[in-house]
Amino acid sequence: MTTTLKPAPVEGPSIAANARGYVERVRGGDMGALPAVFGLVVLCAVFSILRPSFLTSGNFANLFTQGAAVTVIAMGLVFVLLLGEIDLSAGFASGVCAAVLAILLTEQGMPWYVAVGAAILTGAVIGSVIGTLVAKLGIPSFVVTLAAFLGFQGLVLLLVKGGTNISIRDETILAISNKYLPPVLGWVLLVVGVAAYAGLQLLRARKRAGRGLTADPVSLIAVRVGALAVLGGLAVYFLNLERSRNAAVVSLKGVPIVVPIIIVLLLVLTFVLRRTSFGRHLYAVGGSAEAARRAGINVDRMKISAFMICSTLAALGGVIAASRASSVDPNTGGSNVLLYAVGAAVIGGTSLFGGKGRVLDAILGGAVVAVIENGMGLMGYSSGVKYIVTGSVLLLAASVDAFSRKRAAATGMR
Repeated sequence: MTTTLKPAPVEGPSIAANARGYVERVRGGDMGALPAVFGLVVLCAVFSILRPSFLTSGNFANLFTQGAAVTVIAMGLVFVLLLGEIDLSAGFASGVCAAVLAILLTEQGMPWYVAVGAAILTGAVIGSVIGTLVAKLGIPSFVVTLAAFLGFQGLVLLLVKGGTNISIRDETILAISNKYLPPVLGWVLLVVGVAAYAGLQLLRARKRAGRGLTADPVSLIAVRVGALAVLGGLAVYFLNLERSRNAAVVSLKGVPIVVPIIIVLLLVLTFVLRRTSFGRHLYAVGGSAEAARRAGINVDRMKISAFMICSTLAALGGVIAASRASSVDPNTGGSNVLLYAVGAAVIGGTSLFGGKGRVLDAILGGAVVAVIENGMGLMGYSSGVKYIVTGSVLLLAASVDAFSRKRAAATGMR
């Protein structure tokens, strides 16, 4: 009779050991999201002191809707930046897709789901064309997307007939950025989300222990789950406060509908990057395209897919922007949208050199950009000052990225 021996579970390091390991990684150049989190805390503290109205529940809710479109576009840019490429057309690509949405809704009378589907399909086609030109013809992505940036700017003008404003009246589309979940539903989603996160963390630790691998201790998992519950609980509490000055006429309370949409995108895209072969191949190509090609990875397909994902998410960003503005005009997707989206991804921790980044980076960076835009607006600063400050923060983030890479190479942690 043969007895199969299971590998003995390996006890994970303690919380103190994990903390020491994290400090060592930071010293070695792997700062992750630390600069973005630190910057976000400092900015919120400064604006709260200088303008107490920054901390009101109404302004807190406004931060989510104000930065939602840029954050979603930045999520797509993460996929392209992971390859060491760039997409300068993402902003106006979102404008083109928003114009398609508005035309089908307002002028053609199509249902909202048909219009949204057409906008997303338009984004996917745009990304596949750009990706094909970059991957198959070998044209630098900077050149291709710069040309697309100019072309899409003209296309938006043509679609909106030279400068008219197309109003959106569909209640479903308008609800995305202008309506809120019932307060009870906000708490329910929080409880379900925290429970799901705890379950996944415990399941992952159990699987690793079952294979004889080092697993996170239960105490560390408890700290993570507790932190998520506290932060999420505070957010839901403040968002559920009444924000209307005349609640008897209209009530404004609850989590903005766009928030769970972004959370779902975060979960799905993070799963794609971290738990699928596609994600592993994307990081491999970003680290070294030639090495990935020799390992049997279809580099061209990965590039085309990354640009397609980027433009598809730009289309979603365009839908959210159109919802917030309740209209589409020639400036939709233009102005500072692209700069803020690229800035959000980089400020959050995604490397411009490729091979390093997470979808969460786009959310953290998007929060930083939204806080700067919102806080300086409350203080009465002009757009010029806002651009200078945001540009300085972006330059600082890029400098930290470059320093981290040099530090990692010097310490052998790269």
